[in-house]
Amino acid sequence: MANATMVTEFLLLGSPDGWDLSFLYFTVFPMTYLGTLLGNLLIITVTTADQNLHTPMYFFLRNLSILDMCYISVTVPNACVNSLTGNWAISVIGCATQIFLVIFCACVEYLFLTIMAWDRYVAICQPLQYPLIMDAQFCVRMTLASLLSGVLYAGVHTGNTFQLSFCQSNMVHQFFCDVPSLMRLSCSDTTSNMVLLLVSAVVVCGGCFLFIAMSYIRIFSAVLKFPIRAPGKAFSTCIPHILVFSMFLSSGTAVYLRSSVASDTLQDLVLSVFYTMVPPFLNPLIYSLRNKQVKDAVRRVMVRQLFSGER
Repeated sequence: MANATMVTEFLLLGSPDGWDLSFLYFTVFPMTYLGTLLGNLLIITVTTADQNLHTPMYFFLRNLSILDMCYISVTVPNACVNSLTGNWAISVIGCATQIFLVIFCACVEYLFLTIMAWDRYVAICQPLQYPLIMDAQFCVRMTLASLLSGVLYAGVHTGNTFQLSFCQSNMVHQFFCDVPSLMRLSCSDTTSNMVLLLVSAVVVCGGCFLFIAMSYIRIFSAVLKFPIRAPGKAFSTCIPHILVFSMFLSSGTAVYLRSSVASDTLQDLVLSVFYTMVPPFLNPLIYSLRNKQVKDAVRRVMVRQLFSGER
């Protein structure tokens, strides 16, 4: 290692395998980003302004919307600017910051979605105990615990990644810095990094998935005992949640557990889009904008603003 040339910056390759993906960075990425910001801003505004939505469910939904705006802002604007300017270079500190923020947001998103599934389980299966279990203190504590867990989780993986030596190439075959791409560039032994990724994925991601699956199984079993119209409504709400979470989990797992495979393929970019851009874009549509309470709250807020503007 004494004769190795150490990397001082990385070069992101936004178009792997020689594909010209400029149209993505000029059209699809900006439109997805704008749609995500508008959808989540609408949810934040409505759940804050309307007193009827000051409940645990919408408290976590507001937190999820804030997180989704931060999550997509870590990667997409930078990729669009890089494509526009043609400068894909990123410093080591900038790369480490981006990795930390992506992992932090992804981890906290998993935890928020898990808490929201628990909230629905308690509301449907234990309605009499709901006010006692999901009180304001519990909601704040769970939010802080999720944020702290995200900081620790992201800190461990970011620190473990940048303990490696990068002396082969500085070309990252992605539109943003991620752990698998950097592990492929390392000239150090990455076995311990892979083991840590695998164990943490099983514990955190697998644990969240099992918890959510068990919550919805119990919800479905309880809902089937309700009047005939209730099951359809519950299934139409819960199944999209499960599908988005499964897509989020499977695409992220596929990217992070394929570290030993060459990454300069279009498939890796597509998978990265699915776990960094699609969930923040779809969450407002699935969790809120299809929700009658949110639609009614939007109308009330708009009417209130209209009358206040006339005065």
